[in-house]
Amino acid sequence: MTVRRVLRNVGAALVAVGVLLLLFLGYELWGTGLITAGHQRALRNQFDQELRQAGVAIPTSPPGTTGTTVPSSRGLVPSTGTATDGQPIAIIQIPRIGVDFVVVQGTDEADLERGPGHYVNTAFPGNPGNAAIAGHRTTYLHPYYHLDALAPGDPIFVTTTQGRFRYDVTRTRVVRPTDVAVLDATATPTLTLTTCNPRYSASTRMVVTADLVTPAAAGAARPGGVPPAATLSSSGGSLSGALIWGTACLVVAAGVWLAHRRYRRWWVYAGGLAVVLATLLPLFANLGPLLPTGY
Repeated sequence: MTVRRVLRNVGAALVAVGVLLLLFLGYELWGTGLITAGHQRALRNQFDQELRQAGVAIPTSPPGTTGTTVPSSRGLVPSTGTATDGQPIAIIQIPRIGVDFVVVQGTDEADLERGPGHYVNTAFPGNPGNAAIAGHRTTYLHPYYHLDALAPGDPIFVTTTQGRFRYDVTRTRVVRPTDVAVLDATATPTLTLTTCNPRYSASTRMVVTADLVTPAAAGAARPGGVPPAATLSSSGGSLSGALIWGTACLVVAAGVWLAHRRYRRWWVYAGGLAVVLATLLPLFANLGPLLPTGY
């Protein structure tokens, strides 16, 4: 093999790697948003029906400047302990930064791909105690992208099957990912929003705290806090899945290259490209959560 041929092969490999990196970047920044948008549409339809059944007005966008609660005589406080992970429990709206998302139960990676997630060991939104909600900042429709723009006094509206509640921002701070004290129970009704900081990094967490200014829902507060070993919405990925799909991509790419050498027809590239893209999507889906920027 001549030096020229070696250099040509190395150059082709580098180009292929560059294309893969660009495709992965596009998937992370825009492709994941399409996934979340689809989930949000389905969750919105589902939760709108639940609000109608509970007799709660479906919130408009953008919301108004007042909040109301459903009278306590309408029913008992929903139990977050029985809520299924990934299912809708609330709608959060932050007028200043254009946030209008359905909140799901749970903060695992699969939950946060669907939308902002409620920490299961914190109070239910609108109830006494500390209700905490995590969200992506740079991927999966990045609901908390502009969270740093919030200032004290900015309103945050949360609508549940108990009613519509207004919180006003009190402070913003940056903490370590292991500083779970921000999720501890509070004596007064509080809302805590957490996301990664700075953008495109997971080195720290940004935490926004807000106080409830409308009457709290009747009922007891949920137990607050998380186990000491926990972190603020640490992402979980599948290394085995990434390896499996990565191997599949290599096998498919090798097959396309061999087929092209034998047949040298356009349909080899067309069909091969479709198959390669089909294997790249699950590879990216498994690889993304393993990286800090996936949050």
